[in-house]
Amino acid sequence: MKARVAAVVLMAGMAGTLHAQSLFMREPAPPASENELPRDPAGPLAGVSLMAVQAPKPKTYAVHDQITIVIDENSKQTSDQKLDTKKDYSIKAALEKFPSLEKLLELQVENGDTTSQADLGVTGNNKFKGEGKYEREDRFVAKVTAKIIDVKPNGVLVLEARKTIASNEETQTYILAGECRREDVTTSNTVLSSQLANLTLIARNEGQVKDSSTKGFIPRLLEAVFGF
Repeated sequence: MKARVAAVVLMAGMAGTLHAQSLFMREPAPPASENELPRDPAGPLAGVSLMAVQAPKPKTYAVHDQITIVIDENSKQTSDQKLDTKKDYSIKAALEKFPSLEKLLELQVENGDTTSQADLGVTGNNKFKGEGKYEREDRFVAKVTAKIIDVKPNGVLVLEARKTIASNEETQTYILAGECRREDVTTSNTVLSSQLANLTLIARNEGQVKDSSTKGFIPRLLEAVFGF
């Protein structure tokens, strides 16, 4: 009898334990309120699992914080134009009778001698053919540290950067501005230039290299005069 009672008590205890550990017998969790922040899916497993990895908390940014921008921009321009014009014209005139000069001086027009006849003929043609082609390809690769000048209410960061490099009387100036999402900034505090909205990228070179690659006044004048 005592053995039967002990078995019943043991089975009741095991049923309670199984009820607590069963996924099908647990009561549903209360619904989250509207003001409650979304929970981390890996949160319940963080205390019991060695493989659970918690998502990093989103980083907050403020004005004057710095972010490194990795610039890798390709630009290719191609323009092809062709013009072909042709114009032919022909003019022919004949004067069968000459007016009398004596009557013409007296303001009287009468037909004169008809033995001679004057013919006038003009024939001409004009043809022009021109062809032009322009092709340019540029690639700009660099790293520049930008400063946050504004943080939008939706978390969008407004960045602005300016970098100047001077070497051997050569000066290179880079000016960059754009907007990026906070989620696009990596854990290394970098963002790609392709992820920037409203991107403005200006590169200016000053020095002897730029001066040597610029046409002088006389070549530009000759091209303007004889370009056609």
